[in-house]
Amino acid sequence: MRVSNMEYSAEDDAAPVEMLANLFAARGWPYEMVSDDEMSGEVQGSWANYQLRAIWRAEDSVLQFLCLPDIRVTDDKRASAYELLCLVNEQMWLGHFDIWSNGDVLLYRHGALLGDDGRLSLDMAQALVECAIDECDRFYPAFQFVLWGDKTPRAALEAAMVDAAGEA
Repeated sequence: MRVSNMEYSAEDDAAPVEMLANLFAARGWPYEMVSDDEMSGEVQGSWANYQLRAIWRAEDSVLQFLCLPDIRVTDDKRASAYELLCLVNEQMWLGHFDIWSNGDVLLYRHGALLGDDGRLSLDMAQALVECAIDECDRFYPAFQFVLWGDKTPRAALEAAMVDAAGEA
């Protein structure tokens, strides 16, 4: 999944959204520049297509990176989904899952603090994308078990983690 960086140096660092757009272009993934500070794209994960969004806030030197696995939470499953979110987020080292109140959409969100120069390296861009996809792939089954399989949040997480541990 990595783009070769044998000829890459720190001088090649770029504005965050530009670097991510270049990464998407190099991989042949569809993307769109929403503005100079925002892009969106789509990536095929193990379970579904994921919508990726990157939003740059220069005043804070923060890149917010979102991955939306196209899962909507219905009112009748909201309490269970929030309980599962708490259990899932305890497992996370980077980023977290949330339910966006605007549209009741599940999403993975990670805020990357880039420093004063506001530049993103190719390695960091790859890591952001790969981490988002990996986490969505890892926990997608747990959300399916709760939202469509009527499992309890704890049982859903346990089942998803057993399934993930058994993959080869």
